[in-house]
Amino acid sequence: MSAALPAGWDRHAFLDINDFAKDTSWLHGVMEFFAKDGIAFMAVALVVAWWLGRAGRSPHKVASAVWGAIGALVALAIAQPISSAVDEHRPFVTIPKALLLVHHSTDPGFPSDHATAAGAVACAVFFVSWQLGAVTTLIALIIAFSRVYVGVHYPQDVLAGLGLGAAVVALGYFVVVPLMTRIAEWLTRTPLRPLITAGGQPPAT
Repeated sequence: MSAALPAGWDRHAFLDINDFAKDTSWLHGVMEFFAKDGIAFMAVALVVAWWLGRAGRSPHKVASAVWGAIGALVALAIAQPISSAVDEHRPFVTIPKALLLVHHSTDPGFPSDHATAAGAVACAVFFVSWQLGAVTTLIALIIAFSRVYVGVHYPQDVLAGLGLGAAVVALGYFVVVPLMTRIAEWLTRTPLRPLITAGGQPPAT
């Protein structure tokens, strides 16, 4: 079975972004950073979301933040068989003259793991704080764009990743988080209470 090729619009969109990258060398350092290490901001966002839930004495928000981390892993696990089934070549493989700013293996690129994790976390954080969620979403979009900018993904790869991650977390918010909230509420009556809620008053639900 031969590897899948991107749709025509996707190839053209990648070439447009790649041409933009060739003309913006001053932006390379920033884009390379976000493409390789920007996912660390997602981890920070989850920690901040957990802290906000704890400070607000809300087991539900703490559970939502924790689900963000778990949901991202679930989404990544779902992405792996999809990636193997689609078996899409990376753009630097199918377009040898494309600008490639970071070293990368030639494993299948659809959907993007980075975008999948970023989409999952951004969605989860929105359930804790819309302000933090807005900032996290912006960073997630920058991470997704940077993966195309540096030449390792097509636009459809990162769009699919963002959508997959957000969908898994959104579904889990209604299916999994209620159970996790009850577990968090129970933990407030154990020595682990400081991880769930700050202060000595009964937690808000």
